Amino acid sequence: MNASLIVLELAVVVLGLVVLMQDLFTPARERRTLGYGAALGVAVVLLYSFLVFDSRETLYAFGNAYVMDGLALWFKRFFLLAALLVLIMATEFSDRFEAGQSEFFALILFALAGMMFAASANDFTLLFVSLELITVTFYVLVSFLRRRVESLEAGVKYLILGALSSGFLVYGIALVFGAGGTMNFNELADKLVSNAGLAHKPVLTAGVLLVLVGLGFKMAVVPFQIWAPDVYQGSPTPTTAFLSVGSKAAGVVLLMRLLGVAVPDLAWHLEKLLMVMAAATILYGSLCAIPQRNLKRLFGYSSIVNSGFLLLGFAVMNRSGSSAILYFLAGYLFTVLAAFTVISVVMQQAGAEDISSLAGLGQRSPLLAASLTLAMVSLAGVPPLAGFFGKFLLLKAVIAEGVRWSAYYWLFAVAVVGVLISIYYYFGVVKAVYWSRGATDLTPIYVSLPTKFALGVCIVGMLWLGLNPDGALDLAVEAVKSLKLGA
Repeated sequence: MNASLIVLELAVVVLGLVVLMQDLFTPARERRTLGYGAALGVAVVLLYSFLVFDSRETLYAFGNAYVMDGLALWFKRFFLLAALLVLIMATEFSDRFEAGQSEFFALILFALAGMMFAASANDFTLLFVSLELITVTFYVLVSFLRRRVESLEAGVKYLILGALSSGFLVYGIALVFGAGGTMNFNELADKLVSNAGLAHKPVLTAGVLLVLVGLGFKMAVVPFQIWAPDVYQGSPTPTTAFLSVGSKAAGVVLLMRLLGVAVPDLAWHLEKLLMVMAAATILYGSLCAIPQRNLKRLFGYSSIVNSGFLLLGFAVMNRSGSSAILYFLAGYLFTVLAAFTVISVVMQQAGAEDISSLAGLGQRSPLLAASLTLAMVSLAGVPPLAGFFGKFLLLKAVIAEGVRWSAYYWLFAVAVVGVLISIYYYFGVVKAVYWSRGATDLTPIYVSLPTKFALGVCIVGMLWLGLNPDGALDLAVEAVKSLKLGA
């Protein structure tokens, strides 16, 4: 039974090992095809997940440390889809690697396995192990362009700050275990309800706060966001894309498990803290993004802003907020990966990452220009795209709580200010695409068939989620039923 529940994770790990072994028998000029093979394998695993698991069931394995429920299945499919699109991007980008193409693809798969284990974490041990598997693989992925000083610098910063956050996480878990006497989320929640076996509740609270520090680093929320812009700028573009979507979502699902399963009664005491962090994160990211000219650095600050919006859902502490988080993440996946796919192709042609390098893109490649424009419009929260409805649901959940406590109206106002500021820098990118003056190179940009497929998936996803939100929202509502939250 245990092995049957982790069949998806095992398939991804085996796929990564196969890619590494196949590298030995593949000529150097053909190794990039292993990336397409890995993407095809991930697609098969994604389709298989729909055949063997029912999101309405809740199953446990490994002493209840691993759970397979609707929430876990939703995030596993999310991670698989993200990895599929990132692998296509990485394969097209792999010509810039002097060596180690197969290792890059395999590391993406191993990071994916860590994310999928994180989705099913029901124990602090699995939480830590899955998070470390993700983090350690990203140490290498971030600094993979080892002849570029920026990539090495990004790798060192991510390593140092990642190790620091892991230290906080381990210490927090130790305090939680010391106070609660258990590492299992369900058992800890039961002890909190009955107050039985809790040696020191203040110690438990301190431990939960330290765990929150470690997860806050993954999500790049204030005050743990300092690494994001530098790491985003220095990393290879596929790494930046996977870090922005996959690593952030892993932090989100673990935080949902922590607050919604392990310590739901204690989580209410964190309401003010989460509200302050959400407001500070939105304002910090929005204001710092205004002067940015480097596209990847701009997306670093944009990622911080979107982490702030995700924290809005955690601040309200109910099912509507949690389902809004899932919907927002779904739209964020298609939007951000569309943008990074375009950036990867254009920057490979231009050899620069400045916004000015987008000049003339509307004439050079209408497909790339339209894809990037839709992504920017969606991120800005303009209807009828996915980004608008995702922000709408989060803001709706916040303002509904204003009836209970007026401070939520202030939080709503801060979020709206963040949206208005973001329109300026997102539409600055659109302006550069279509209305920049002085474009010297108008040579058409070749877009490969796999890249067109990836962009097509992202465009359809953005439009479908924006124009037909009911289906995706129903899936999100169903997925969060396993959380112990109010309506």
